Amino acid sequence: MVHLVQEKSRLIIERVQGAVVASSQVIRLAVLALLCQGHLLIDDFPGVGKTLLAKSLAGAISGSFKRIQFTPDLLPSDITGGLVYDAQQNKFNFIAGPIFANIVLADEVNRGTPRTQSALLEAMGEHQVTCDGLVRPLPNPFLVIATQNRVDFESTFPLPYAQLDRFLLTLRLGYPPIEDEVQILERNRGGEPAVEPVVTAEELVQLHRRVCQVEVSRPVAEYIARIAQRTRECPDILIGTSPRGGVALQRAAQGEAAMCGRDYVTPDDVKAVAVPVLRHRLILRSSNDNPDELIDSIISSIEVPL
Repeated sequence: MVHLVQEKSRLIIERVQGAVVASSQVIRLAVLALLCQGHLLIDDFPGVGKTLLAKSLAGAISGSFKRIQFTPDLLPSDITGGLVYDAQQNKFNFIAGPIFANIVLADEVNRGTPRTQSALLEAMGEHQVTCDGLVRPLPNPFLVIATQNRVDFESTFPLPYAQLDRFLLTLRLGYPPIEDEVQILERNRGGEPAVEPVVTAEELVQLHRRVCQVEVSRPVAEYIARIAQRTRECPDILIGTSPRGGVALQRAAQGEAAMCGRDYVTPDDVKAVAVPVLRHRLILRSSNDNPDELIDSIISSIEVPL
């Protein structure tokens, strides 16, 4: 069963690599978020391909796609939708907002006000929207891919910890080497490259179920719990990862194992995804510390189960 996940993930990676010039590890982790039905935050400098990566991931899936450009004047109803009066029928009708899509690109999410950002919380956490006292479920699959710039902080609102914790992974693309930058120029001579779908929305739902069926033994679960606990004990970390972070680490490790064609999780799977899963879930005591280095240090100090 997991071999289907391995094959489909390979096809998605190849299709995205045809449009996005980035490291294979970055694209692999982005596809991992798709397979685990976990929301993805792309945090990097402007112009390095954050939006293109999000659009390419959406293009590889034949599901609905909506883009929300966050600005300071964006309202929560602009995301969720709301009731609109119909004079002909003399009643209010609910008009769905762009959040009602399989893949939602929240572009420059940190430019939205905290009130507007909070409109994403219920959608990301519960896969539903509440309007006028009625709960409206979102499509399945449902994935939020958010981007934010690491510069130009004027008129921006940092995402609160409670919302950061809703993202499964955080990715950083970085500036490309000169060979890759030449390749970017060549690919964009005729315009932005298009990405054709290789997986349907229905197939993606089946892949989600197969990832959840990957076995996690008791020793590996204890290994994950020790990593989470150690982040709360580290003197350089003010607030460590929450239990939700441990669950996210386990789910990402299940996805990593499935992408490798295995139906069980190994400690190496946990190590492979620990940094992108945990880096945005830590509040450090000093801004000079690097969360990636702290996570690596914590993992190296914990005994690996046999």
